[in-house]
Amino acid sequence: MSIFIDTNTRLLVQGITGNEGKFHTLQCVEYGTNVVAGVTPGKGGQDVETIPVFHTVADAVEQAAANASMIFVPPAFAADAIMEAADAGIELIVCITEGIPAHDMLRVKTLLNGSSTRLIGPNCPGIITPGACKIGIMPGPIHTPGSIGVISRSGTLTYEVVHQLSTVGLGQSTCIGIGGDPVIGTDFIDCLRAFAADPATTGIVMVGEIGGSAEEEAAAFIQANVNTPVVGFIAGLTAPPGRRMGHAGAIISGSSGTAEAKIAAMEACGLHVCKELGRLGEFCAKIFT
Repeated sequence: MSIFIDTNTRLLVQGITGNEGKFHTLQCVEYGTNVVAGVTPGKGGQDVETIPVFHTVADAVEQAAANASMIFVPPAFAADAIMEAADAGIELIVCITEGIPAHDMLRVKTLLNGSSTRLIGPNCPGIITPGACKIGIMPGPIHTPGSIGVISRSGTLTYEVVHQLSTVGLGQSTCIGIGGDPVIGTDFIDCLRAFAADPATTGIVMVGEIGGSAEEEAAAFIQANVNTPVVGFIAGLTAPPGRRMGHAGAIISGSSGTAEAKIAAMEACGLHVCKELGRLGEFCAKIFT
């Protein structure tokens, strides 16, 4: 399944009747996303602001022709919600839920291997095509249509980066928050591959953070496969070793996973690395214009 979303995306929301699910669903509707259904077991036949609610994802797919899902289900049940959506043939799943046990996500990854379903998240802000469609919790007004693709492990840093890009006149083609958990569906390389093949994307901003080796692996992939210019930023430059910093995946062990190691790898692979978050917008303006 393609990463990208547009006006043809038909969204259902799992957990739509909860306060968070309802609020962000209506924000997506206001932005222009075509929300065709909600799913909450036991509440089929109800509606949320005229959006019909179904007992199961299969019912929503059959009766409302949904092809994407946004998940606000509590952590203990979120993995089952992802697998239910995949079993029903949903093409794109965006899981916002934070705190899903890693063991549960391993079951999800096993199910999705070889599947046509794409998962973004969990513990992510979602995805947006500015001016067309958003699936997630990001603030719509800070985004502007353009040609810069944004990929980020950090939700709040995604917003900061996008705001700076828009401020300096650099609109975005698609912005994706992949999530900071150790086990996620779509990673940096998946997004980089899609952006590199996308004629609407002329530049890429990759926002990483401490912990793991995803950024180093992405840098090597960029060097070998991506001709589009890439700006990199790593959060956590001053983080003390051995301490978790926000995300479950943001932990470093010895010299592995440090910001310095990631920056060095990115620079060695030809990325343009910005080391000051407050100057990222003007830095990108110099690279992309």
